Amino acid sequence: MFNKVLIANRGEIALRVIRACKELGVKTVAVYSDVDKESLHVAFADEAVCIGPADAGKSYRNIKNIIAAAEIAHADAIHPGYGFLSENAEFAKICEECGFTFIGPTSEHIEMMGNKSVAKDTMKKFGVPVVPGSNGAVKTMAEGLELAGKIGYPVIIKASAGGGGKGMRVAVNDLTFRNNFDLARGEAGQAFGNDEVYIEKYIDRPRHIEIQVFGDCHGNALHFFERECSIQRRHQKLLEESPSVGVSKSLREKMGEVSVKAVKALKYRGAGTIEYLVDRQGNFYFMEMNTRIQVEHPVTEMVTGYDLVKMQIRVAAGEPFWIKQKDIKILGHAIECRINAEDPVTFRPSPGTIVDYYTPGGNGVRIDSNVYNDYRVLPYYDSMVAKLIVSGKDRDEAITRMRRSLDEFIIHGIKTTIPLHQQIMEHFAFVEGDIGTDFIDRYFM
Repeated sequence: MFNKVLIANRGEIALRVIRACKELGVKTVAVYSDVDKESLHVAFADEAVCIGPADAGKSYRNIKNIIAAAEIAHADAIHPGYGFLSENAEFAKICEECGFTFIGPTSEHIEMMGNKSVAKDTMKKFGVPVVPGSNGAVKTMAEGLELAGKIGYPVIIKASAGGGGKGMRVAVNDLTFRNNFDLARGEAGQAFGNDEVYIEKYIDRPRHIEIQVFGDCHGNALHFFERECSIQRRHQKLLEESPSVGVSKSLREKMGEVSVKAVKALKYRGAGTIEYLVDRQGNFYFMEMNTRIQVEHPVTEMVTGYDLVKMQIRVAAGEPFWIKQKDIKILGHAIECRINAEDPVTFRPSPGTIVDYYTPGGNGVRIDSNVYNDYRVLPYYDSMVAKLIVSGKDRDEAITRMRRSLDEFIIHGIKTTIPLHQQIMEHFAFVEGDIGTDFIDRYFM
């Protein structure tokens, strides 16, 4: 096991990793920008090193400064959390070259899965179902139009190096394809420094289902079932739950088996999430693989009882799995609401100082947050201020518990998305489980 881990991140995920390390008897090093000096991850770590100014490019994305901090603190491993450098292949490679264990997959796997068209081709070779589309990047408008005609409209144009909905456009005919192709390439180039795009068949009103997977350093692979992530705004997740009401037992088993087979074939190490689109007929198609711990990992922890972050650290330290697939069971139902510092109607960011902060409690309630009374929500970083996770013996109990917990959650001084989540919990379509990726657009926009 490691002696000391540096967490190359901030906020609640840095705090989450610190807690896992403490339970494993591992010392921790926090890094922070100069405006984050009063953050809880700085206070709770054993050591803390300032790595630059508020601008993330000069601090939390500054590889040179993070490596220097790890050297100064004599850390032997680096945990990237999620966001920032967590899926940066160059960072993972530099960590290893400088003698630090990167708590995550290899740089080769990060690079492979980071390019969506390469990831799709790779998964297709391993027998994972993929959405019909281009073999790799589409270079020209003419090539794209020809392919769209073969696939059949509607199609979706996606950034090869993309994520978060950037560089993503739907075309329903040749005219809209012509209008959107160059727009998607321009957005992709601006957002990711890579203007390559690929084309897929657009699946109407799918569910977004992801499978939590793990690989160790000894060729073993596990899955921890699925998470339903369909409730999104502009491809950004708002709420997640497990298990999915739209996934049957047989489909769950099939998706799990296919995902584990891919992890083994990749010789993948650490935590990962294989994301799928599931259509109304129960067909599932590979969308992408995230090579890190996910924001919504607590949902899986609540329904399986396993600490995924501690597992990340133990696997990175070279330990083989101490459990088998048959040991992992679904125990009830869990739901997570992401509480963002945003206007619940317009979604405009709402930075500012929190003047009252009271969190819900009771059986089956978990809060992952780094804020407190008088905490200043900064405009420089992600707007999420808390994750509210509840569990129950079944979905009905989980929904009832989430309603009660949202009513108890008090955050004054800034606007939050709590009112939106309260509306979702009461909505007939959500209660009935009739949800898809168009849920917010259909009922709340």
